[in-house]
Amino acid sequence: MKLLPSSCLLSFIITLPLSAADPVFSGPQPGEATTAFKSVDIIGADAGKECDVITLNNGAPTVLVFVHGLERSMLPLMRAVDEYGGKFKDRLKTEFVFLAAERVGGMEKYAPALNSIKLKGRPTLSVDGAEGPGNYGLNKECLMTIIAAKDNKAQASFALVQPGIADAERVIGAIAKMIGDEKPPTVAEIAAAQPQRGEMAQLPMAAKGKDPFPGAVPTDGKLQSMLRSYIRKENDDATIDRMLQEVREHIKDNADLKKQALDGWTRILHFKDRYGTPYAVKQGEAFLEELKKP
Repeated sequence: MKLLPSSCLLSFIITLPLSAADPVFSGPQPGEATTAFKSVDIIGADAGKECDVITLNNGAPTVLVFVHGLERSMLPLMRAVDEYGGKFKDRLKTEFVFLAAERVGGMEKYAPALNSIKLKGRPTLSVDGAEGPGNYGLNKECLMTIIAAKDNKAQASFALVQPGIADAERVIGAIAKMIGDEKPPTVAEIAAAQPQRGEMAQLPMAAKGKDPFPGAVPTDGKLQSMLRSYIRKENDDATIDRMLQEVREHIKDNADLKKQALDGWTRILHFKDRYGTPYAVKQGEAFLEELKKP
């Protein structure tokens, strides 16, 4: 781990806009080498077979996605990166590298989910345990580390404590810049390409990952953005009232969105001494009770 950020604990709630939080680092930074490491195929005919994706790709533009744990809120971003990699597979390699404490248990944990997700990129399991390749310095507090690399050097690096679809535009923007794509997709285009909600809900989550706090970050991009805005300390009372009304209008009678809102506000109110204004906490608790009603 290269740096232990002072806001690590807070970041478990939800990733704040970059300007509002201390920087978190994980993996090689731009200009640093992406060196060889061993991993094994998790599914398919070569399951259990060791490989070295860095050597195999021989310096070609590659996106390395280190997955430290797997939960439903991460899938939209994983799919966005995977779909983009599939679109440009002639000039971009997409490597998902999952981490687990030990090899057999890790393969048993991730294989069912991966058979359902059906990634277009290659999913492998690091042989170096839960912290991943030692030469990469991955931050164990991040659920996902994404590195865009070319000529075996990192071009961009993203340390994501609580990854979500809101991160997709800047991640894909960096990958697009690396491969010379002048028209990367917008957030709206990325969201439109995501699977239908029902399909997402059916995905097995055999690998729940580390998330010891109550509630969950919404997977709906708009709702997640609303939650991020809600917890800002600079919000006045009128802004809080307006935001809650906008949330009510967004979720309306959608049971799935209502459940996501319930989980999201449960999560931020668990840390009410650290996020949001006192008025936001008070109104948030009332909103939470409102959401619990049938």
